[in-house]
Amino acid sequence: MTQPALCPRIATRQGGLDLSRIIAGMWRLGEWNMPVASRVAFIEECIALGVTTFDHADIYGDYGVEGLFGEALRAQPGLRERIEIVSKCGIKLLSGKRPAHTIQHYDTSFEHIVASAEESLRQLGTDRLDLLLIHRPDPLMHFDEVAEAFSRLQQDGKVRHVGVSNFTRHQFESLNRRVPLATNQVEFSPLHVAPLFDETFDGLQDLGVAPMIWSPLGGGRLFTSAEPHIVKLRATIQDIADRLGQSFASVVFAWIMALPSRPLPLTGSGRIESIQAAVAATGFALDRSDWFAILRAARGHEVA
Repeated sequence: MTQPALCPRIATRQGGLDLSRIIAGMWRLGEWNMPVASRVAFIEECIALGVTTFDHADIYGDYGVEGLFGEALRAQPGLRERIEIVSKCGIKLLSGKRPAHTIQHYDTSFEHIVASAEESLRQLGTDRLDLLLIHRPDPLMHFDEVAEAFSRLQQDGKVRHVGVSNFTRHQFESLNRRVPLATNQVEFSPLHVAPLFDETFDGLQDLGVAPMIWSPLGGGRLFTSAEPHIVKLRATIQDIADRLGQSFASVVFAWIMALPSRPLPLTGSGRIESIQAAVAATGFALDRSDWFAILRAARGHEVA
C-alpha cells in the first residue's frame, strides 16, 4: 500500500488546541490483546503517520483502557510529549472495579468531574490531559457547576482544554457561554446523518469549533450489513472509490472531512492499515456531485 501523506493538524477553535485531523480512538484497546511493546509500537506508527491525538474515556474497557495506555507511556516516556491525550468523564458504569456504583447513571457534579480527571491522570501516568470532555448530557447537569469544575482543573494545570460529547446545539452553546469549549464529539457517518440537519454542525461552524466524529464507519455496518439500503449505499461508495483509485474507507473519511465545520474523525482499529486508510483521506477531496451521491444513497431520496 502506498504510504499516505502525513496527517495535517486542525485547531479545534481559534486560539485553541491543535489536534491531528485523524484521531486514534482507544475504546477497544483492551480487546486488541497487545503486549506493552506492541502498544508502544502502535503509538509510534500512528505518530509516524501524523496521527498524534489519542481518544480515551475513563469507562473504556471497564475502566481499564487508560491504564493499558499508561503502561505504554511509562515504557517509553518520550512518547507523552509527542502526542495529545483526550479523555471523557461523566458516566458511572456498574463494574466490579467500582463497587459503590449501584446503578448505571450520569454524574456531572463538580466532585465527580474533578475526581474522574485526577483518576485518568493516575491511570495514564501523566500530569495533564490535553482535552477533557463530558461524555454524555446529564439530565441533572448544572451548567455553572460543570463550568466551575472545568475551570478549576484548568487553573490547576491538570487539563489544558475542555469540551463535550453528544451534546445538542443548545446544550453546547449554554455551557460554552460559561467556559470556552474546544469541541463536541458526536456520532456521524453515512449511516447517521442527523448532525447535518439538527443544527449540530451548523452551530459549531458558526462558532468556529471543529467537531470530533465517533463511529465514522457506522461501527463496521457499512462493510457488513445486508440491509438493502446499506447494500445500495455500499455500492455507491465503492463505485466512487474504484473510480478515484482510493479505498472504500478512505472515501468515507473524505466524505466526512468535506464538511465546512472541519470534522476530526476517530478511528477505532488496532490495525495500522486502517489508520493509513483514514490518513489517506486527508490527501484528496470528493467533488460535490460524488459527495451528494453518497448523501442521496444514505438518505434514500433526493435532496429536493
